[in-house]
This record gives sequence, structure tokens and C-alpha cells, in this order.
Amino acid sequence: MASSIASKTFLAAPRTDGSLGSLLPSDLRRQLPSPNVQILIRSRTPKKLQVKAAGSTFGTYFRVTTFGESHGGGVGCIIDGCPPRIPLSEADMQVDLDRRRPGQSRITTPRKETDTCKIYSGVSEGVTTGTPIHVFVPNTDQRGHDYSEMSVAYRPSHADATYDMKYGVRSVQGGGRSSARETIGRVAPGAVAKKILKQFAGTEILAYVSQVHNVVLPEDVVDHEMLTLDQVESNIVRCPDPEYAEKMIAAIDAVRVRGDSVGGVVTCIVRNCPRGLGSPVFDKLEAELAKAMMSLPATKGFEVGSGFAGTFLTGSEHNDEFYTDEFGNIRTRTNRSGGIQGGISNGEIINMRIAFKPTSTIGRKQNTVTREKKETELIARGRHDPCVVPRAVPMVEAMVALVLMDQLMAQHAQCHLFPINPDLQGTMKLPELEPANYQM
Repeated sequence: MASSIASKTFLAAPRTDGSLGSLLPSDLRRQLPSPNVQILIRSRTPKKLQVKAAGSTFGTYFRVTTFGESHGGGVGCIIDGCPPRIPLSEADMQVDLDRRRPGQSRITTPRKETDTCKIYSGVSEGVTTGTPIHVFVPNTDQRGHDYSEMSVAYRPSHADATYDMKYGVRSVQGGGRSSARETIGRVAPGAVAKKILKQFAGTEILAYVSQVHNVVLPEDVVDHEMLTLDQVESNIVRCPDPEYAEKMIAAIDAVRVRGDSVGGVVTCIVRNCPRGLGSPVFDKLEAELAKAMMSLPATKGFEVGSGFAGTFLTGSEHNDEFYTDEFGNIRTRTNRSGGIQGGISNGEIINMRIAFKPTSTIGRKQNTVTREKKETELIARGRHDPCVVPRAVPMVEAMVALVLMDQLMAQHAQCHLFPINPDLQGTMKLPELEPANYQM
């Protein structure tokens, strides 16, 4: 492909015979063709246009691609970039998949799925090989007939309409890729990332429900230094405080029996996060976390550290003052930054909050339109969570783990090629504990 650009005539444009046109008599110049400058430009556009798969891959170094739909044959993921020689089996992933699966209790969707995962590649003799890991979970309890009305009418605030606006076609049964069932392909690799982070740096990622509708768990009730998984899993709503857990369950029950839904907030903390994760400007750690959290179904808000509440403070009230602890570590006396400063982790506890809207699919009559743009009424059928936050807890943990794993690999690729400055880049020194008596 080529194009030409013609310029205006030069006053002294040379002729083919070597003479100058401006030196010819004026009447002769009028009879000769106007000299133009022809510039040939060859296009550098590649002949083949390459388009990457849109929206189904997350991460750069620890890269995860999810696949499958709610009412298809199954769902799963491909994990690419996992370090080799990591002990790994289906059991490592199944724990978190069981926490995510439907049908756990009366306050979750009644759909019955075992969500049993199977590893098909990337693991040999019980350890990762460094090659892509293929994980698959079959669907076994599909009920496509529940979506007959929704094949014609759009569910208000659901992805039905926007999928049609984007693609001109959609998978009606179960919502296709917009279904939360897609998150199986996040939770499985998230469990792998959590295992590696724990093994490498003792990193712990714990999430819990801190709000359901108007039941709000006060911030000072939960001690983030001492919080355990057992406390979170001690009740069906996954709130570590028994008193507020009962109030949250009652709030969900109240709307569930009316065919309605409510939203809530999941709080997530990271203990023993390696320092130095995240990069300045566009790849700040909180920016990566925000994208990860907001990619989850039904999310509507994200806060880290003091969040929006920090806007009510002055600088002197909000700043986290530094000090040196008894082990020589640079620490902060407060943690309004939420463990991240300048987009980079500082070793303190990272804390964040993620807001989830009420479930869109409800059993109450709503006004909507059909694909033919005719106004109608819809009462959605099917099996859906009256509140998504109890099952969102392992999803949040998984996405946080994927971000930290990706950032940890980026940090070592850039900043650990050569000997580090141990005074500034070394790991945080912790008190030595007596070794536990256990066998690998």
C-alpha cells in the first residue's frame, strides 16, 4: 500500500533539462506543466492484524486464563508461568473451591455442585513442571429451562442487555460468562498462588464479611493481627464475630423469603506481604488490586487503608509516622495507608474493602424490555444467591493472591537480578519461633 502527497509549485523548481523554471519567460512558463514534488510513502501497517483474546486473561508473569460458562460442559483455567518444583495436587485447590461452591447453606444459591477439580497438565509426580497447568471442573446440575423468560426479556441491572449490545448474541442459560460460576477459574489458581506466597514469605491472605445490607461490623471488633481462618469459617455468613454474624444471617433470611436480595462488604487483609511489591505510576499495587477486585461479579466499590474516610482527616492526623522496632525494622506506628505507600507495599498489614451490590436476579416482579424493545414485566426464575458476599470471600482472597504473586515475580525479575541492598531491601526481621514438630 502506498500514497502520494503533492506539494505546491516551487518558485525555482528545476526542469528536467537542468534549467530553472523561474528563469524562463513568463509566457513560456505558463505553457509548461507546473512542476510538483511527489513524495512516496509506504505504509508500515502489518499485513496481518493480531487480536488478543479479550478479557479472559489476568496477570503478566503469573498468568491465568479462565474459560467455560455456567450451563456449558464445565469451567476451568489455564495457569501459565507457575514456578516449577512446587508440590501441588487437586486437594490444594479443592479447599477453597469448596468454600466457593453453591449449595452450602440456606443463605446461598440452592444449586448443587461438588465443584470437584481435575488437573490435566503442568504437574508431574506431584510437583509443578513450569509448563501451563490445566484445571477443569465439570458442570453437573444445570437447569437451562429456568431461563426461558430471560431469553426474551432482560434482567434489570444484569449483564443480559449489555452482552447483547456488545456482541449481538449471548448465552442465555445461566448468564454465560457473566455468571459467578466463572470465578472457579480464579479461585483454583488463587489457591496455588496463596500456597506459593505462604511458602516463600509466610504471607497470609484472609477475607471476611464485614457488612450485610445495614448490618455493619465495627472496625475495632476484629483484631487483624490475630484473625484466623477458623474464625471466618465458624458460621455460614463468614463474619468472624458471632454476634454480628447472627444479625447478618437474619438480614439475608428476611429478604430471601420475599424473593429479594441484599448486598454487602468483604474486608480482606494480607499479613507478611513482602516489601517492595508494586511499581510507580500506572502499576501501583493498589491500582492492580482495584482492577482485580472490580473484575469480580457484582462489585461496585473498592477502598484500601483509610479509603474515603481519610478525606475527613488532616495530613497531620492521617500520616503514618515511622519508627524503628526492636529488630531494626522500619515500621509505621499507625496504618492508615493500608500497607501501601507510593503504590509499593511497605510490609505492614494490607487491608482493603470491596463493596458488592445486591444480586440482580430476584424473584420479584420488575419492569423491563424484551430483545424486540417492547416493555414487559419479568419475574426471574432459577437458583440465585440472596446475598453474594458469603461466597465472595474466597473469590476476593484468590484475586488478591493472584495480584501479589504476579507482583512478586515482577519484583524478582527487575530488582533481584543483582545483589540487593540488605539494609533497605531485606525482608522484615521477625522474632524467632520454636520449630513445630511436623513432617513434610
